Amino acid sequence: MSSVRGRDGAVWNNGTPEHLPAYVEADGARIPLVWRFQQATGGTEPIRVTFVYETSEPHLRLTWEWDARAAFGPLEHHVTIENLSSRELWLPIIASLQMDWKVASSIPLQHLFIEKGAGSPSPVGTHRVNVAPGYRWTGWSSTYALPLPDGGREIIPFEIITQQDAAQTGWYAGIEFSGRTRITLDRTESDLSSLLGLNPDPGPAVTRLVPGGSFETPTVFLGTYAGGPDGVGNQLRPWVRAVLNSPGTWRDPKYPLLVNNSWGSGMQVDEALAKQMIANSAALGLEMFHLDAGWFRGVGDWYPDPKKFPHGLAVLADDAHSHGLRFGLWVDWTQAALDTEPGALNVRDPKVRDWLVADVPPGWKPEEFKGQTIDIGVPAARDYAGREVKRIVEDYHLDMLEHDGYLVPQGCTRDDHPHAPPDRSHMTVTHTYGGDFVFSSNSTDVSYHAVRSYYAIYEQLRREHPGLLLEICNDGGRMVDFGSAAHGDYFSITDTYDPLSNRRAFYDTSFALPPAMLESYIEKWPTPNLANFLYMLRSGMMGWTTIMQDTNAWTAEQQSTARQAFQLYKSSLRPLIRDAELFHISDRPDGIHWDGMEYWDPARKKGVVFAFHGTDPSEPEHRFRVEGLQPQKQYSLHFQDGSSTDSVLGGQELMSIGLSVHLPLPQSSELIFIEER
Repeated sequence: MSSVRGRDGAVWNNGTPEHLPAYVEADGARIPLVWRFQQATGGTEPIRVTFVYETSEPHLRLTWEWDARAAFGPLEHHVTIENLSSRELWLPIIASLQMDWKVASSIPLQHLFIEKGAGSPSPVGTHRVNVAPGYRWTGWSSTYALPLPDGGREIIPFEIITQQDAAQTGWYAGIEFSGRTRITLDRTESDLSSLLGLNPDPGPAVTRLVPGGSFETPTVFLGTYAGGPDGVGNQLRPWVRAVLNSPGTWRDPKYPLLVNNSWGSGMQVDEALAKQMIANSAALGLEMFHLDAGWFRGVGDWYPDPKKFPHGLAVLADDAHSHGLRFGLWVDWTQAALDTEPGALNVRDPKVRDWLVADVPPGWKPEEFKGQTIDIGVPAARDYAGREVKRIVEDYHLDMLEHDGYLVPQGCTRDDHPHAPPDRSHMTVTHTYGGDFVFSSNSTDVSYHAVRSYYAIYEQLRREHPGLLLEICNDGGRMVDFGSAAHGDYFSITDTYDPLSNRRAFYDTSFALPPAMLESYIEKWPTPNLANFLYMLRSGMMGWTTIMQDTNAWTAEQQSTARQAFQLYKSSLRPLIRDAELFHISDRPDGIHWDGMEYWDPARKKGVVFAFHGTDPSEPEHRFRVEGLQPQKQYSLHFQDGSSTDSVLGGQELMSIGLSVHLPLPQSSELIFIEER
């Protein structure tokens, strides 16, 4: 790639040629590769350009492909390497894309990267760092989102580079894969370099190329923009919707849904309690009942506990349907444990033992939700998992399936699985967590094969059940990435559910992904008055909304307030969450000061500001500079709670001086609806 030109005319010039693999290994020997260019082809439907290279000894073919699957947004790129020889080869893990831009040191740049919400959002979350010569950065992503050795956090595999000028132009790039990936960024006096792809550390990281087989790098995307980070988001989010998401998801007019989740009662949930929740969900105007953990016989034994659910789950699903609700279910379907009932995945079963990532020690017992992970990169294990999720969906009459836990292994000690064996990659341990090994030099290849199997299972499930919704959860927001966005419908974005954590996780993740995909679980929180109650609800109502508390325990006044809030969500907020542009009109929430988010739909000429007053009582009033309006137009303002008198203001004033919101009570909120006159 020689250069990229943005629609604003800005040009980013690449300073080096393509980087092709330098060698492979066979029979313990390293074989240098001499690549010869063969041909270039192009097409218009879809828009695609490919460059083909080959080596003669051993005979390999490399295809370098660029695609434009939409008339807007980024380009996509991946590399495929085919083994046309008769020998088994070992290929070093290669990057999906390497960029070396020629950039003068005098040009000021800013780098934005985003942490995953994981177990709980950190105090920073969204990082904006000035990029001067000498800047060196590496961002890591996996399905575990573990603390990093340097004290940092794993990222959503995505980066934004902004030129600090009036137009706020630049480029952005990301990885469409859920396994172990890495992004690097380095600046010298004359260059800005970035690598995106699988994580090759710790090395030597290799993958197997069987005769006639192939290896495909994770797809990456690259785009240019103007308008700063929100300019990226307002281009990228519609592209994710149009290109990556399932079309059927967005054809559902109720997407994103309002949900009641049973975890407000924890593992105590049973049939009687679930039916109470279903009835109350319908009375509140919610749209789905989500049965969380606590329904199954045991880990790896995904059948209903006959003591708690004597009539099974299909009857419960039918009850939800009779109340006009959909029915969803939590499952951790790659876990094996000790149950011996028919259908259980038992670690002592010789067949299952062959699928495990490692043998369990004598006396081993599963945790409440977690057993030992099977390696779904093994074809037989993948086929089992595919049949099992199909059975669960069909037998239990599901409208939504949530996966939780760690579908993608951290590593694997087996030498007879498709991934690189431990003796091949020397099992170099680089990080420990909770006393167990986490990442070794075959971990990236383990994750590569497991993720491809995970995608295949969900692609097949989607073909067979096109209306099924799929929630992506891995102990909260550890699996938030663009590969999962292409195979699921929405994300649990954090595993901490108080108002501040929900707003922080939403603030961060919404730079990259459609708000409708971003689920906030709303847990029980102190609400001594209705203003605090609405503050709690609204902190989780900017995207996909899931209540995770016993709504039967709400007072009559709270029930009425919630019912009105849910109706407003359906009539006025959901259309904006689905279709509008999104602007981060405050600093990231800190829980003390004010924070806010703005939706503006230029087609409908309507929008809303979510305004939140933190704990500081000395700030009863705040001004938000809104975005996206026409300076010469007039706009009607409606304060939903009546905190101020409705008024009309000009676009210029709203964008330069700001929208004034007065909320004297700490931990309160307001919705201000804006409409062009």
